[in-house]
Order: sequence, then structure tokens, then C-alpha cells
Amino acid sequence: MKRLSALLAAALVSASLVTTTTSAGATGVTTAQPQADVLSPTPYMGWNTYYGLAGDFTEESVKSVADSMVSRGLAKAGYDIVWLDGGWQADVPRSEAGDLQPNPAKFPNGLKPLVDYIHSKGLKAGIYTDAGPYIPGKCGLGSGGYYQRDADQFAAWGFDAVKVDYLCGIAADLDPKTVFTEFAQALRNNASKRPMIFNLCNPVTSPDWGNYPESQQSINSWSYAPGIAQSWRTYTDVGFLGDIKFKDVLRNYDANARHPEVVKPGAFSDPDYLGPELGMTDEEFRSQFTLWAVAAAPLVIGSDVRKLSATTIATLTDPDVIAINQDKAAVQAVRVGAAGTTETWVKRLADGSRAVVLLNRGDSAKTITTTAAAVGLSGDRFTLKNAWTNAVTESAGTISAAVPAHGTALFRVQPATGLPGIPHVTAGIPQVMKVGTDGQPEGVAPVVAGGDELTVQVAVRNDGVLPVFKPAVKVAGGTGWIVKSLTKAPALLASGQQAAFAFTVKLPAGAPAGSASLTATTSYETLGYGVQRQTTVSPVIVAPEPPDGTVPLSHHDWISATSGWMSPTIDESVGGGNPIKLLGTTYQTGIGVASPSTVRYYLGKACARLTGTVGIDDVVSNVGPDGGTATFQVIGDGKVLFDSGVVDRFTPKQFDVDLTGVRVLDLFVGDAGDGGYNDRADWAAPTATC
Repeated sequence: MKRLSALLAAALVSASLVTTTTSAGATGVTTAQPQADVLSPTPYMGWNTYYGLAGDFTEESVKSVADSMVSRGLAKAGYDIVWLDGGWQADVPRSEAGDLQPNPAKFPNGLKPLVDYIHSKGLKAGIYTDAGPYIPGKCGLGSGGYYQRDADQFAAWGFDAVKVDYLCGIAADLDPKTVFTEFAQALRNNASKRPMIFNLCNPVTSPDWGNYPESQQSINSWSYAPGIAQSWRTYTDVGFLGDIKFKDVLRNYDANARHPEVVKPGAFSDPDYLGPELGMTDEEFRSQFTLWAVAAAPLVIGSDVRKLSATTIATLTDPDVIAINQDKAAVQAVRVGAAGTTETWVKRLADGSRAVVLLNRGDSAKTITTTAAAVGLSGDRFTLKNAWTNAVTESAGTISAAVPAHGTALFRVQPATGLPGIPHVTAGIPQVMKVGTDGQPEGVAPVVAGGDELTVQVAVRNDGVLPVFKPAVKVAGGTGWIVKSLTKAPALLASGQQAAFAFTVKLPAGAPAGSASLTATTSYETLGYGVQRQTTVSPVIVAPEPPDGTVPLSHHDWISATSGWMSPTIDESVGGGNPIKLLGTTYQTGIGVASPSTVRYYLGKACARLTGTVGIDDVVSNVGPDGGTATFQVIGDGKVLFDSGVVDRFTPKQFDVDLTGVRVLDLFVGDAGDGGYNDRADWAAPTATC
């Protein structure tokens, strides 16, 4: 306990000194580098062209986005930087005189009028360059050899922020600490004396980018960046253009969390941009926004804000969540307890309260619990404000919530005063415990079919100081679903007590395949606050018909399918355009994926056998000699039926699996422990006998 307290104490306060690598394996206090000015005491907010518009943006499209940021309430919420990423420059980015020049077709009036327009909207303007020299064919724009000239140019145009990349830098094999420090000095010394935010963007990681020494990677930026920049990238890009996945959001968040001790007012770790509606569900994006908020990360939207839904705009502008991100203490959240499928993260706020995140990384809903003592608070009564729902409740010390798959709960927690408040009751999300007589594997989203009878449970717990009375739960399903209660409700739930409410849910034989849900409405009476109600929802997949006969499984409808990058492809290697080919043999059917990947099918106990071959597609040789290793597993109802071990491009393996009694089949591909670079994996000729 003393060790945990010491770790929390060290991590929950901002560091007063910035450490930097001074020699191999040694750290020390930076003394030679000039400190970055505190230009943005709290994390800056804005929008960037990269993920939403790629390199295809113009003066008119940027003006249109600026207009939309104002009209849709984003500017009022604090998103005040309109940032041009790579693509603004001319095909030959520097004039004969040595000045950077914009693309005349995209910006016929130059950049100064555009910056003036952005400023006229009450917004700020940002621009992009690279720390290395321009190298045709390897990077589109570089400031190497022109740092002061370019800094003066950006200031003269009126820019308020500069993102400095490292693509040219790594291509030229430069030392990032040296070049970024020189660029920071040039920005501070610009001829116009204009303050400009410096976003240090080194995205290089291993093995994603190749085999680079740690000193050249983003994971080393923390050791010098807090002294020279307002923010620094902590890992590789959070996704690809138009394709941001939740697993990569978690990857970047975890990398970003490694050095909270160096974050302070005006200096912030940057896990990359926010990616609503670029591949994640609304729930997953809300989780990204929650995690970025408690990380004291810059909140920069990567999507085209003109196209975002009202739901997404409401998420982005939630005042309670933004207030946690913008808290003046500028403390980055740390994890309390062990890493795992469910986790607790805590951020100390300036008023002494705590922002507490309950994170569910898994594929099924979970009730996640921590305590006020574990997050550094003392006392016997605590006020919990749910930052997303605005519900305010009182707890005797337990902080708990039912959290959906890939979801988060975010509470602002502080000691309670005055009269007792509404008791904090944790109403569970409906859990499918059985389908017929079959128990459900832990951590797997439920899959059901027409005619199935489900056993469903909803757990309700009173974490408040006062009792609650007449707890009751009602469950509803899809059209024609018949629900029967199996539980007699207790008269009351005292503080710390819980009750489990059980139901049977019968699906009609003709239940249509697709997404459905189970909805639980929990009600209870409180002293002084009347009847309270909570609604919780559990997504359910109603499966398509199982295969019939001897069929290529790749030609049957899957339930869901993921790929480490891009999307799974049918009868082609991932990315499309190439047939599935292993060691020169072409297969007419199959599934191409990149690791990690899971492709799920419903078999309904109707199949007896699955055969096929797994391997790394020959197309990897067109990319290069690096990477190209994976592991393959066939999993039936949570049990591993086939495990390939490590497979490289030279060792495809055949499989022949008994599927007797299997309801749900998963085809899983792992990265073999060396990352997903060049892991173009094939399920070749997967044939089901049903």
C-alpha cells in the first residue's frame, strides 16, 4: 500500500524539472536548453486537415471548415486553431530565392489572406513543416537548412502554431533532439516576435517504421521536448486516412501514458488527433475523447467537421469533459491498479477533486469498481458527478459503473458535504448468461439466433450511504421477443448490498439477422429524492443462417471481421488487387487480413469440419524483407481448436479442425509478437463441411 501511495503521489503532481537523456542510459536535469514559453497553459484545442481532408485541401475548403467550426459551436467550446497539415506547399516547395511557397492552384491568393480570414473568425491558424531537408520522393516538405528563414516566414504570414514533422528528418538520419531544439530556437527568435505554439511531431516507432534506435523514436521525445515545445507526439499515427480503429487509440493512449511526470502547464504529451466517424463507433469515440481529456492531451479534431453528426458535435463540445481536459493543474492521468481488460485511471484536478475513468477495453459489458481511497481521497461520503450524463450521486466510498464494451465511465469525485445526496446505485447492463443450456464465454459479445432462449441477468448494487427501496428491473428485447422475470425483488437495498435480477428472453423463430439490443430499466425509491430510474443497453448480434453443405467459408456471411489495417478482403490478399497466393500457389477462395484480426462466423452447431491453409501472402515480398510473421488460431465458443504457432512467409500450414458442437467460430490472427508490419495473412481455401 505504501508503494502504491508513493507511485500515485509521484505521478499525480506535475514535475518541476524536465529530465533529458544526457548519455546512454543516464538522465539528468536539462540546463542548457532554453525553456519553452507558456503559450498555452492548458492543452490547446483545434482542428487539423490531415485525417479529414488529407492533402486535398484548398483556400476555400479551409475557409468553409473555419465557418463550420464557428457555426456548429466548436469555436465557442474552445476549438480555436485551424491547422494546415502537409499538402499546402507547391510541388516545388521552395522558390529560387529560398522561401517556402504555397500551391498556387490551391491557394491562388497566397496564405496571408487565408490566415487573415481565419483570424477574422476569432480563430487561430496553424501550419506544417518538417525538421529535415526536403527530399523529393521521400517527403513533401522540409525546413532543414532554413529554420530561421521559415520561422520568420510563418510569423510574417500570421500563423499562431507550427507542427514540425520528422519524415524528412528520419529519411536524412538526423538526431531529433538536436534538430527540434534548433527549430524551437528559431520559432522563439522569429523576426516578427510572434508567439507560436510548437507541436513537435516525431511519429517514428519500431517496429512500425523499421528498426530505429530509441533516440530517434517518438518514445524518447519526453526526455527533451517539455523544455522546448508546447506539445510532443508520443507514438506513431493513431490511424490511417479515413481509418482509425479503437485498438490503435488504445495503443497510442498507452504509449502516451508512459511519462506523466513531465506534463505541466504549457507542455503536453500528444497521442495524436481525435478521430470521430473515421472507423470507430460513437461509443468508441466517446472513449477516445474521455481518455484524451484525462491525459491533458491537446484536443485536435482530425475529421471533416462539416460532415459530423449532431451526436458527435455534442460529444466534442461536452462542457464537463472539456473542463477536465482544461483543468489548470495540467496533470496527466495515471492508472490505479494493474493493467488489464478493465482499468481505472485517475487525474488530480486543481480543486483537489479527482477525475476518474473506468475503462473497458473488452468486447463485452463489465461492471468496473474502484474506491475513493484508491484514487487518493479520504472521508466517508463522496459526490460523484457523471461527466457524460450530468447525474450527481453520493457514494459511501465505492466508485462503480456498468461500462459497455469499448466504453468508459467518467466521474468527477470529491468529498461530500451537507445533506445526503441521491445514493449512487450501479445498475448493470443486461448480461446474456446462457443461450439455451450453453454458458457464454467470458469477454465475448453475445451472439444469438432466431428461436433461441436466453438467460439474462441484471445486477443492481447500492453504493450510497442511504438505503434504496423497492428496486425493480424490467427488460425488453427486439420485436416479438418474449421476456419473463425469474426473480422476486427485495424490499430494499441497504448500503453496500446488491441483488441479481434474472430473466428468460425467447426470440421468435424468424428473428431477422443483424444488430439488436436488450434494454434494462432499473427503478428504485430514495429518501427525499423520489423514484430514480436508470436505463442500460446491451448490444446483441442476431446471427445469419449457418452454412449448409460443403462451402468456402469465405463466401458465407460473417458476423464481424476486423483487420489490423484496412479491412478483411474476400478471395484476395488484404488491400485487394492480388489473389491469395502462398509460396507460389494461388487459391481461388479465402480471406486476406492484416494482424491483429478476428473474423467471426455463426455455425449454430451445424458444422462438422473446417479445413484450409494459413500463411503469409507472397505479396509481402513486394514490400520488403521486414515483418511478415503471424500466428493463426481457430477458436470455437472460446476454446482454441487449432494453433499454428509462428508462421512466416516461407512456412504456410494446413489445418483440419473438428467443429462438432461449435456455435460461434472465430478465426484469429496475431502479430507473433513483433508488431503488424507487413503481416499480410491469408486464410486460404477455408472449407466448412456442414
